[in-house]
Amino acid sequence: MTIVQVALDVPVDRLFDYLAPDADVADIGRCVHVSFGNRKCGGIILAISHASAIPHNKLKAVSFIDRDTPALSTSLLKLFEFCSSYYHHPIGQVIANGLPTLLRNPKHQATNQLQHNQEWVLTETGKNIGLEDISSRSKAKRNIFSKLLENGVITAETYQAMTPYVRKQLRELANLGWVAQQASSFQKLPFKVTSSFTPTTEQQHAIAKILAHTDTFTPWLLHGITGSGKTEIYLQIAATLLAQQKQVLVLVPEINLTPQLEAVFRQRFPTTLLVSLHSGLNHTERLQGWLHAQQGKAGIILGTRLAIFTPIPKLGLIIVDEEQDHSFKQQDGLRYSARDLAVYRARQANVPIILGSATPSLESYQLARSGRYQLLQLHTRAISQATLPTIRCIDTRTAPVSEGFSESILKALDQSLRQKQQSLVFINRRGYSPVLLCKSCNWIATCGRCSSRLVVHLRNQQLRCHYCGDRQSIMLTCPQCGDPDILPLGHGTQRIEATLTKQFPQANILRVDRDSIRQKTAWRTILNTIHRGEADILIGTQLLAKGHDFPNLGLVCVLNADSSLYSTDFRAEEHLFAQLMQVAGRAGRAHIHGTVLIQTEFPQHPLYQALTQQDYAAYAQVLLAARKAAYFPPFSYLAVLRAEAPELSEALTFLKQAADTATTTEEYDSIQLFDPVPAYMVRLKGLERAQLLIQAASRKRLQIFLDDWYQKIITLPVRGKLRWHLDVDPLTI
Repeated sequence: MTIVQVALDVPVDRLFDYLAPDADVADIGRCVHVSFGNRKCGGIILAISHASAIPHNKLKAVSFIDRDTPALSTSLLKLFEFCSSYYHHPIGQVIANGLPTLLRNPKHQATNQLQHNQEWVLTETGKNIGLEDISSRSKAKRNIFSKLLENGVITAETYQAMTPYVRKQLRELANLGWVAQQASSFQKLPFKVTSSFTPTTEQQHAIAKILAHTDTFTPWLLHGITGSGKTEIYLQIAATLLAQQKQVLVLVPEINLTPQLEAVFRQRFPTTLLVSLHSGLNHTERLQGWLHAQQGKAGIILGTRLAIFTPIPKLGLIIVDEEQDHSFKQQDGLRYSARDLAVYRARQANVPIILGSATPSLESYQLARSGRYQLLQLHTRAISQATLPTIRCIDTRTAPVSEGFSESILKALDQSLRQKQQSLVFINRRGYSPVLLCKSCNWIATCGRCSSRLVVHLRNQQLRCHYCGDRQSIMLTCPQCGDPDILPLGHGTQRIEATLTKQFPQANILRVDRDSIRQKTAWRTILNTIHRGEADILIGTQLLAKGHDFPNLGLVCVLNADSSLYSTDFRAEEHLFAQLMQVAGRAGRAHIHGTVLIQTEFPQHPLYQALTQQDYAAYAQVLLAARKAAYFPPFSYLAVLRAEAPELSEALTFLKQAADTATTTEEYDSIQLFDPVPAYMVRLKGLERAQLLIQAASRKRLQIFLDDWYQKIITLPVRGKLRWHLDVDPLTI
């Protein structure tokens, strides 16, 4: 009797036994479809057994084992197991998080066939058609048809790099009978690199150091100022590894950074298959890229945090760009850090990993200071005529501010327009205004489901909660006292846009925030508009703060930065400093000198002093000293047990019960459990939240304690709608 032990996407931390008479050890790592309760679901076989604790007559048989798709490798399964063990999350949900949906969907069994039908070719009818038969107004169709006439085929890589509407246009041509799909040939093209770039002395030193250790696990912290050419170092190292027929994994923190970096890699390596993996893809696109990586056909795998779970049989290098970014940590479900898992995976595969940043996280910087990471620094910009921008603080205690702007900033914007240079106004707050206030009774519009204020979106005449998404119409009178004089207070991107439109009616003003890029193709269109010089003043949130290269951007103005200084989050200053350094680095990256103006009430604050001097190392020393004194990371290790329920008392009671189960022995004498307390944002999406902080002197001791404690917590009774989770290495507490 052969039994397969299957990991399923359910919130239970165990494997499930099923009968599979024809299964053997070669099936470990394969997708399997089974019945679970009254539904069909997919899972992964993790073990084969010949005995079960479940009576034989109660065991169900597997419905299907996918032997067409290669099994997950042993190394990838170990990565999943490590992730489950370290973050104390059910193994089935860990694997489900890392696999394409279609791969484990019982309705799609022949998943391996999705790798085909990715090329378009001219039909016999199409070969008799000329460009003159296509309307001159349809430039995109003419471009597609021109490439088909020239090359005879359009591959997936080619049409994905073209207009976002290329698939629709190809289908229209197919309906005319001019083109048809065929299975991809995947011909191995000669390795080719296109580059005329000569590295600077600092870049050459960094490249030589890394290339001397490409055959072993070596973590490199590449600390380079903005514009210093970290991407060029990635490209040079990748070229060496790709020439050795190895694969390169490149992680970026946000989807919005993938198009620009993807274009750079495609241009440098035109004959290398590159796949992009992120949550913006549809299920078929993600599976397609995943299969290409698993089969070793994709030389470059570029993606966001979920790409860390991609099967890469010939992995030779991992690159984590903007390694300090909080987006690498998933904040719901499986709360994992892709950056930290990348380091584990590099050690597992015995390959180098490059962590790049202009403002490294304090954890990584401390590891470099202690010698566990190798530190490489770039102090100058890569383009010879490019210099660091001049950063100046405007004291708003003495400089009057009207509609969010001081006179100095308005004059600077006007001068930038006269010089035909682009400007960026940075305010990390979308919407029109963050508060709707009644001055008579001090009523403030708040969300009924969250402990947050409703944000005014004047253009849509709505109040929106940016946490739960709740929307309601703007009221005409105060619901508390009836006064019609209710006013928006504070500034968001929409209000700043309205002010600048009134102040500079001749300027082309472009607002870039999550509200303006909701459509799938909006981000690419916006970037093209900026690069073509069709926008004079950009108004942006953190979407524009990092990773972008706008050659004609000479002025950056920062509004409302002080709000982060009031935060209770111990990482708030580190995050603000990194954000401001990144956004300042957008200015003066090419032939023009950059200027950065920051409005603040605290120009003498150490953060702004370090910022004006652009001295990351000095400020990092200040922050590290404060962290050490407070016994915060990187000098301690944290975990947070969080609970949410309809009533706060229920969440606090559960956490108290969990704390009471914790073992108190000498083995855990360095573990400290704090009392359960309400969360900083007590109410979120209709539920009340509380948390319990665990602090330890060493990572190993913390994990030993959590292993034991977690097994006790899962036995506690959970009533009603109460939910809990354990967050290891939390970003916020």
